[in-house]
Amino acid sequence: MIEAGLLIINLQSLIISLQSLIINGFIMTNVSIIGIGQTEVKEMWDTSIRHLAWYAIEAALDDAHTTDVDAIFVGNMLAESLSNQNHLGALVADFAGLRGIEAVTVEAANASGGAALRQAVLAVKSGLVETALAVGVEKMTDETGPKVTAAAATSLDADYEAMHGLTLAGAGALLMRRYMHEYGRQVADFAGFSVNAHSNGADNPQAMFRNRLKAERFTAAPLVADPVTLFDAAPLGDGAAAVIVTSHDRALDMVPQPVRIAGSAMATDTLALHDRKEALWLAAAEKSAQRALAQAGVTPDEVDLFELHDSFTIIAALSLEAAGFAERGQGWRLAQNGGIGRNGRIPISTFGGLKARGNPLGATGVYQIVEVVRQLRGEAGPCQVEGAKIGMAQNLGGMGGTAVTHILKASK
Repeated sequence: MIEAGLLIINLQSLIISLQSLIINGFIMTNVSIIGIGQTEVKEMWDTSIRHLAWYAIEAALDDAHTTDVDAIFVGNMLAESLSNQNHLGALVADFAGLRGIEAVTVEAANASGGAALRQAVLAVKSGLVETALAVGVEKMTDETGPKVTAAAATSLDADYEAMHGLTLAGAGALLMRRYMHEYGRQVADFAGFSVNAHSNGADNPQAMFRNRLKAERFTAAPLVADPVTLFDAAPLGDGAAAVIVTSHDRALDMVPQPVRIAGSAMATDTLALHDRKEALWLAAAEKSAQRALAQAGVTPDEVDLFELHDSFTIIAALSLEAAGFAERGQGWRLAQNGGIGRNGRIPISTFGGLKARGNPLGATGVYQIVEVVRQLRGEAGPCQVEGAKIGMAQNLGGMGGTAVTHILKASK
């Protein structure tokens, strides 16, 4: 009777432990990336949104040596506003020759691409989907000027920010001005972010801007929204990127270098800056980074490169702080003396980032993943971070209202 009682107690303990593991996502299927694809980021006046998506998907399918996909998750922000097109899931599946499969659009403002991959990861982890494809696509040049600015501002709080004329650049300017005031910094202190991005973008043939930038030109650039200058802000462009994921065990049989998604997490904050307890702290970025790092079992010191969301240089500084790479008010210091360069303490924007590669909004998060995969495969060419084994990508929506963080590990 005593042995039977102990057996029951042990079984109960085992069940509780298993439930805990399931809740935390560690007993679910491990997921790996088997295929990647991307287009250049630029103004593509004569290319439709469906063609853009297809070009990236075709490249990813070729890379994975498969046409067997069970679900598509399309990350997009502005197709309805700028391309007069909703229902992208069905449109993309049809045009990609995958008619009939499950397909849906995922929208999380500028973080739509990262959110689409997050949904693909969850689908495979659940066991209900064997192979999933995440594609981010954005067509910015169907419209120009004020309409694009207003459309992009829909990622802010419509009632309390956008309707009063606040734009993304204006919100970035508010954060930058406050940061400079709180920590006694100058505009020139942020130059290293853009100098680094353009230096790396110059080596990326798919970057929107491949010109190198001198620090003195950064401070002399025309103002966009005081104190944000033209060289502070990432340029908007057209582009698409795609990633194919499946279970790690299956991936090992399909491709020579699957890249494992060791951590995946998503968090939210207030949309409006004035609603935040700390305006200069990206709480969603902190939460998603901590969760993803914990899942992967690594610390920031073990991360070899970080593709962050440098839509503005101030966001780059705040992201480094929120993700644990710098103390509060010290993120700007990493941009000094090569700290964020390919041989620095934490390489960022290794293919140019949003600033030089370009920012196709809803597609940006998938571009970040493609770039980390290339680094971990050792296929980054002149942009390669030597010995990279662990990469981190963080995609932000609005001014950090949504944050999606992924930790990737090389298979070898």
